[in-house]
Amino acid sequence: MTESRRDRSLSFGSEAAAYERGRPSYPPEAIDWLLPPGARDVLDLGAGTGKLTTRLVERGLDVVAVDPLPEMLELLSSALPDTPALLGTAEQIPLPDDSVDAVLVAQAWHWFDPQRAVAEVARVLRPGGRLGLVWNARDERLGWVKDLGRIIGHENAQVNDTTTVPAPFVDVEHHRVEWTSYLTPQALIDLVASRSYCITSPADVRSRTLDEVRELLATHPALANSSGLALPYITVCIRATLAG
Repeated sequence: MTESRRDRSLSFGSEAAAYERGRPSYPPEAIDWLLPPGARDVLDLGAGTGKLTTRLVERGLDVVAVDPLPEMLELLSSALPDTPALLGTAEQIPLPDDSVDAVLVAQAWHWFDPQRAVAEVARVLRPGGRLGLVWNARDERLGWVKDLGRIIGHENAQVNDTTTVPAPFVDVEHHRVEWTSYLTPQALIDLVASRSYCITSPADVRSRTLDEVRELLATHPALANSSGLALPYITVCIRATLAG
């Protein structure tokens, strides 16, 4: 991983609160598809502030959250005090061998060293266990969302077409779920502020980007004078099974 890419991957802590306020959750259909039947022990790897962790805990699963950023885990633990939250990375997971039925990674696999992460995930998974990857990508086919992409950078909804999961994983499958997130105008500002490129931009670039988003909110016919926004997403999912 390049130095700048590593810096971006570790940048989210400074905007942990904005991340929690602005980032969307994940649709139940995607989580249903990712989890293996009968799963009990689940690792949320790269858990961040717990966007996916919350959904897993609500299902009654025994969840462990792992993330390299203490600022993110602090917010996760305040919302989920009974869920173990451990500092760690995908390349060095702080769990014993054969300890979980599933490892889910939300919005984070692209930050990992895939070769080292695959080896570590395979180590902590039980034989026949499941690796599930999920990303939310804004659906930019509609007017104002496309305009937003021009300001903050377009989403890559093709990520699941270019992501591979090598051996010892087998039965790699891909899936998409289309859904809508409802948020306030301020939450949209927080969503943009929590993106890595925005966090790591020079202050003047960051300020200009956020001002352009505010201008879009104030002037776009679909957004002006609106207290609630409907933001369409395409959630892309990959699942694979540990051979054994």
